[in-house]
Amino acid sequence: MGSQLYLKLPSGQKLPALGLGTWEAISDEEIETAVNNALDLDYRHIDTAWVYENEAAIGKVLKKRFASGLKRQDVFITTKLPMTGVHPDRVDMFIKKSLTNLQLDYVDLYLIHFPVGCTYYEGEARPRFNDKGEIETEGKTDHVALWKKMEEQVDAGRAKNIGLSNYNISQIETVLKNAKIKPAALQVELHVYLQQRELVEFCQKNGIAVIAYSPLGNPGMNKFLQKMGQQPRQLANILEDAKISEIAKKHKKTPAQVALRFLIQRGIAVIPKSVTPKRIDENRKLFDFVLSDDEMKTLYGLNVGEAARVCDFKVFGGLDKHPDFPFAQK
Repeated sequence: MGSQLYLKLPSGQKLPALGLGTWEAISDEEIETAVNNALDLDYRHIDTAWVYENEAAIGKVLKKRFASGLKRQDVFITTKLPMTGVHPDRVDMFIKKSLTNLQLDYVDLYLIHFPVGCTYYEGEARPRFNDKGEIETEGKTDHVALWKKMEEQVDAGRAKNIGLSNYNISQIETVLKNAKIKPAALQVELHVYLQQRELVEFCQKNGIAVIAYSPLGNPGMNKFLQKMGQQPRQLANILEDAKISEIAKKHKKTPAQVALRFLIQRGIAVIPKSVTPKRIDENRKLFDFVLSDDEMKTLYGLNVGEAARVCDFKVFGGLDKHPDFPFAQK
């Protein structure tokens, strides 16, 4: 595989810089095949979430692999507290549900998936929508009380590391100022068109590892929008960018490999999602080439900013009206 790179976490644990993303892996069979393929190809970082509804399928694979020789300590597993769990009273319950699904005693990283809390209904995996088609949110999030509950998960041995996802700088600062255990990582959408340099710099300066989801811009987003009854959107296609293709040709690499390598060279971990064996194989071949300073400069020049955000969570109607909505309005 070329040597895998690692980001060191404050706990001393190492986070593999390349992982497998599993959002929108449609069926159990599809997810089981993808995770097995990834493990066969030496991926050692698997990312999931309660709301993806695939933890149980991943747990099934892990149980079999651990029974046949793979060591638990050699695999880094991330899952996330859902929006319906963003309340101090529900953190314990949700991490226990995730651990049951995953058939694990602990996860390596437990993230708050999004800084907005939604109403929880027993037995429902996703938030509910009201008559106006807007998501049922709760009041302003008490980030300090919520974080204290996250810290309790480390004390209880249920999570080795805890962190945040989709938080902005001021929200991270609130947590940092009040934390006994500092956030180990921030997972956000990051790719060559949405580079979020200020946010990345802030995290790296504060010893918070940055993990990029949708590092290729999420070509499958329109399938998800259609599933949610929404219109497909015009999405910029990173993999067809002429400048990226030119650099890829020079290195005898694919545009995807160049786009992922760009993030790795910025000290960012990447979790590209794929269920295609060929793609899973290609996505791991990032450690046997280096982009030159000039190539990095060219890629830095492709930043579009907020307008290039694919996962803007607007699919959840009304979420952007909540006081804790983390993204700048386009």
